[in-house]
Amino acid sequence: MSGDVWFTILPDGESGVAAARLLRPWATASVAHHSGRPWLLGSWPDGLVTVGVAGARRVAVIGRCPVTADALSARAGRLRDLGDVERIAQGLTGSFHLLASVDGSVRARGSASGVRRLFHTRLGGVSVAADRSDRLAAVTGAGPDERVLAAHLLGSPLPYPLDDHCVWQGVRALPSFDCLLLDADGRARTRRWWTPPEPQRAWQEGVPAVRAALTAAVGACTAGGGTVSADMSGGMDSTSLCFLAAREQERSRPPGAKLVTMSWQSLDPQNDDAAWAERAATHLPDSEHVTPARDQWPHWYSDLTALTEDAVPTDEPGPWVRDGARIASLCRLMTDRGSRLHLMGGGADELFSTFPPHLHDYVRRHPLAAYARIRTQRASQHWPLGPLLRQLADGRTYGQWLSAWARGLTAAEPASAALVRRAPSTAWGMDLRMPLWATRDAALAVQSLLREAAESAEPLAARRGQHTALACVRTGGRGLRQLDQVTSRSGLGQAAPYLDDQVIEAALAIRVEERSTPGRYKPVLAEAVRGIVPDDVLRRSTKGEYSTDFHVGLRHNRAALVEQFDGSMLAAAGLIDDEAVRASLLGVHPTPEGLRSLSSSLGSEIWLRARPGRARPAEHRDGPRSTVINEGAS
Repeated sequence: MSGDVWFTILPDGESGVAAARLLRPWATASVAHHSGRPWLLGSWPDGLVTVGVAGARRVAVIGRCPVTADALSARAGRLRDLGDVERIAQGLTGSFHLLASVDGSVRARGSASGVRRLFHTRLGGVSVAADRSDRLAAVTGAGPDERVLAAHLLGSPLPYPLDDHCVWQGVRALPSFDCLLLDADGRARTRRWWTPPEPQRAWQEGVPAVRAALTAAVGACTAGGGTVSADMSGGMDSTSLCFLAAREQERSRPPGAKLVTMSWQSLDPQNDDAAWAERAATHLPDSEHVTPARDQWPHWYSDLTALTEDAVPTDEPGPWVRDGARIASLCRLMTDRGSRLHLMGGGADELFSTFPPHLHDYVRRHPLAAYARIRTQRASQHWPLGPLLRQLADGRTYGQWLSAWARGLTAAEPASAALVRRAPSTAWGMDLRMPLWATRDAALAVQSLLREAAESAEPLAARRGQHTALACVRTGGRGLRQLDQVTSRSGLGQAAPYLDDQVIEAALAIRVEERSTPGRYKPVLAEAVRGIVPDDVLRRSTKGEYSTDFHVGLRHNRAALVEQFDGSMLAAAGLIDDEAVRASLLGVHPTPEGLRSLSSSLGSEIWLRARPGRARPAEHRDGPRSTVINEGAS
């Protein structure tokens, strides 16, 4: 199925029927409550929505989950009330939204990573929810929220805690750890459905759980049969998924099963990703391997005009536009070979590496062991001692750090920035700064958002390291969500098995100090896939670096980038100085650091330009199709 995929969730009351009338012009499919009133309206391909029925109870799984309607109906039969939903859903694998309709009330949630998200707003006097914020904005006539647009200049997807803000006025994003409850009168409230695990498992106990969870996650991708494709960069993350997918296809032998791998070559001759990908490919002789020549693979920032000539398919701005031409090439290469789903390795760095803030926790819990580890890492990474000690001594609370971040948004880089950058930050997160071209009004808008958050926001976990890992998982999840919105329009879904809930839980339950060992690269992941991924592939200790690709892409497309900011809509909104953007792009030696926010600003600019005409009703003669539900299921 091509085109946008979306669904809305309606309360089981007469007021929900009135809201449904406003949504029907856009919908091509529907599912009803037991009462016969509309529960789900939207547009989705066959197989995406699975509904289980037991009397008046309904349970729906929307997304990638190998559960049948009969099996889901059996689970629905064990559902006593909405408080039982997570209990009866235990054991479901994959990446999906989970919904229930019981006795006139509705419960709905996405995934912990934010790959599956929900938004809600008031429509026709009741609360309704959807997986796409722009669908709700279209039917309510909402415009973009300029404060949140200003925050997108910092980074996109937005960093925590700004990521719980929606870019559309009047539309609220449901925090990914919360579920939404709708009563029959259309009143909404939220409740926590997921709590991060405490990192208490020893690695010997944790590795089998990671292996089982990752195997199930990949199995959920291959269960539908047919052809699936996967990135194979040569790194451990994506390459491991290729071997897991090949093994799952061999074990279950789904109909028409085939694996296609995708590798691309860096423009840097020192980057050894391609060599390692080629080595891995020799161990998968039954798979098809696609490796475009360097001159056949688009540069970053190529074909930007094409993005502004069509409606941007994402419901919020995103930095994916930098890779728009590459994404289009990937879709063409993979769909030409019959792929229905593409696997990528996003999320593994967040789960199986440790971040510098983990050292802040480790020093306080195990000071002697932390001293030995810091000494080893200082020797190998040349960390300056003074700045490192100041970082480790920092005792600010999360709220205090947010306030300091707000104050430093527009601060100039200190004279000793080169030295400070070599010492890892052990703070609660990155102190991102507004880009050089952001206006004072934009900075004030973001400062206000951060100061509001400092008054009430809580960290995602009590310890800095675990909080940082979860924040990065959420950033990765929302990035994948946007990528899937782009590629699904061409019939190629995106999956990142590392970001499935069961994999996140298994990985983050392992003791932090055992997730990373000096001298070993991602030891937990390596042990989890040992025997599936060949040892000679797991021996890699290097990691590809792509600054050469950045410089070449910038050089080839500099004029087109400058043109994108001519008549800038961000400038018209008072958020950027387009002359400052031009000066940064045309500088003699622009650096990745100096242009760190370029992709986010470019994504916001193109997104704004492509919004007019975005919300058009679906063209169909017969109205929404109804999903047939077997009322006799139990």
